[in-house]
Amino acid sequence: MEYRPTIGLEVHIELRTQSKMFCRCKNDADVDRANVNICPVCMAHPGTLPVPNMEAIKHVLRVGKALGSKLADFTEFDRKNYFYPDIPKGYQISQFKYPLVEGGLLAGVELTRIHLEEDTARSQHTSSGESLIDYNRAGVPLMELVTEPVITSSKQAGDFARALQLLVGPEYLHISEANMEKGEMRVEANISLNMGTKVEVKNLNTISGMEKAIDFELARQQELLEHGDVVVQETRGFDENTGKTYSQRKKESSHDYRYFPDPDLPKLYLSQIPELQNLELPELPWVKKERLSGLGIKESDVDIFVTDSVLGNLFEKTSEILGDKKYAQLVANYINSDLAGLRKNNSDIKIPEPTIFAELIQLIEAGEVSSRGAKDILAVLVTEGGSPKQIAESKNLFQKSDEGALITIVDQVITENPQVVTDFKAGNDKLIQFLIGQAMKLSKGSANPGVLAKLFKEKLK
Repeated sequence: MEYRPTIGLEVHIELRTQSKMFCRCKNDADVDRANVNICPVCMAHPGTLPVPNMEAIKHVLRVGKALGSKLADFTEFDRKNYFYPDIPKGYQISQFKYPLVEGGLLAGVELTRIHLEEDTARSQHTSSGESLIDYNRAGVPLMELVTEPVITSSKQAGDFARALQLLVGPEYLHISEANMEKGEMRVEANISLNMGTKVEVKNLNTISGMEKAIDFELARQQELLEHGDVVVQETRGFDENTGKTYSQRKKESSHDYRYFPDPDLPKLYLSQIPELQNLELPELPWVKKERLSGLGIKESDVDIFVTDSVLGNLFEKTSEILGDKKYAQLVANYINSDLAGLRKNNSDIKIPEPTIFAELIQLIEAGEVSSRGAKDILAVLVTEGGSPKQIAESKNLFQKSDEGALITIVDQVITENPQVVTDFKAGNDKLIQFLIGQAMKLSKGSANPGVLAKLFKEKLK
């Protein structure tokens, strides 16, 4: 029997605002003391009234605009009723019937809706068996995005989650830091086979973990069905250490929450609220990708420049200074291989100014410095700064192309490698690379390999 996976995702993203969703408490994911960013409103003291955060609403509308969704004009907030220590009111303010955003498309996946709600508190369980509650996070604006159940593999789910994280994060819309390790982006997967009973998997703290959880759950459900057992509708957790999902509780339905419009919050007509107009967007990732692809560089380089604005900006500004597409791949190579490698080993390095980087590329293209010399120059640039020409001069890295100056080195290599010379003359042409390599070592990387090749061939005819 053929089993067809059906997967839908629910993604919660904490929004980057100065204050919480319905009060003026500070929204600070980095606070290191429990229960300091709280007030009578977010702690649900009697007589307090919530006030909606318009910046959070605007953030969600910008996401909807970016994804080609339908933006609501009328919206309202609802009470989602359940009793748990992380909800001080006994209900969560969310949206049910009238979400801010409906429809849209991202990474080939259709969206159902995007709505706003308040986040819950954070539970902490001690080794002695105590359960503690930190309410700093309670009331933080939380965007929930729900996809249609059209995802068919863990890879497709991972691609979608990465595309969403990139869009909402610091590189583009910057409505969130979207750091999954801090819980600023949390994913839940609804998984079934052949449109059968759906299981929701929570506790997915990384995108790779989500992919593993989906693969395990699909295999688990298939094994149940093949043995004539039934899949139980439930909520399951995921253990990163074992790579397995485990049962948590029976899955609730929407009617279990007894949604109804929150009487303390006004109904909103968004076109009449000045703060929600002018939803400006930056250049979006897929637009940037298409534009950079037109420069003729490798797709892998394009992907790096789309996801890393520091390297991407350096590439674009350097290319603009050089003014010719012929330089594009060379610029991309030195940024994504050499500069990225240096930054990986030392995150505090200085990224060269585009004018400086363009000067280095021109030296390489003109043959004035070798590839090895360029790497050495770049290593100095990112730690000490300076000019590529000055560094090349002071470090003796200008490439020597004068045949008269190089013939002595060529003669020395021939004298020191008689067997290689004999084999080369016997027809093993590949050995010329060995000879050139030895000459490059003697010249400390300053010799022009093209000139060396010419001299060796003339000497060894």
